[in-house]
Amino acid sequence: MPALDNLEPFRCSPRAGEEPVFRLQIVPDLAAPDAEFFFQTEDGPGFPEIRLDKLPGGGYLFYLRPLPGRPVAAEMLTDKDFSNARLRLCATDDCFALNNALMLMYAFSTANLGALQMHSSVILNDGRGYLFLGRSGTGKSTHSRLWLKHIPGSELLNDDNPILRLMPDGTARVSGSPWSGKTPCYKAMDAPVGAVVRLSQAPENRIARLSRLQAYASLMSSASAFRPFSNLADGWHRTLEGLAAVVDCYSLDCLPDEAAARLCYSTIHG
Repeated sequence: MPALDNLEPFRCSPRAGEEPVFRLQIVPDLAAPDAEFFFQTEDGPGFPEIRLDKLPGGGYLFYLRPLPGRPVAAEMLTDKDFSNARLRLCATDDCFALNNALMLMYAFSTANLGALQMHSSVILNDGRGYLFLGRSGTGKSTHSRLWLKHIPGSELLNDDNPILRLMPDGTARVSGSPWSGKTPCYKAMDAPVGAVVRLSQAPENRIARLSRLQAYASLMSSASAFRPFSNLADGWHRTLEGLAAVVDCYSLDCLPDEAAARLCYSTIHG
């Protein structure tokens, strides 16, 4: 099994009577029945490629590639509710394969449990978590670095895939995860959500509060959810709707400068 240091901070002992969210077994061979093509990601050059085939009796067969055109790194066979999976590593990039298999299984198995993986950078400040959303290349990591440099008390929680949760009591919390993109930041910590800010590059700095409908759309566009899974879509919808109702969401048109960080902080903090 490949060693993944990013998982170590999240190692824990199971609580008595508590069942795992999912089980993943690494197997030497994977005999899968005939399957029908279902979905394939098309994020373009430089991004992993994931293909899904649907099994006749329910469940899915995944093919994971680190990049389009590269050999398959792993095949994963899951049941229909993503509670159990078997993974065959193809010895091309085992760390990529296991890391992404775990990330996918977590995203899908928690769809009905109020949890969302967000494409986001998160700063902790004064006991709260602030999520910065945006398309790749927008400047999420840059904005976080500006907070770290210019806003006292700031700490990076995660720089790519934090977990945003709608709690049973209706509050929202954000936590670190084993997946943080190119920035190694793996912290088993969580905090109440202070605000969510969607960034856009602009010639001047300007911030505005989003309506509930706009907040829903903003959160949805950055949530790691495969829309073709109709059996999971209702869970994701309920979570997004609940989060949009309780989380303060903003849009920030900005330059990559200190003034943008200070404007953002002064507007959303507290």
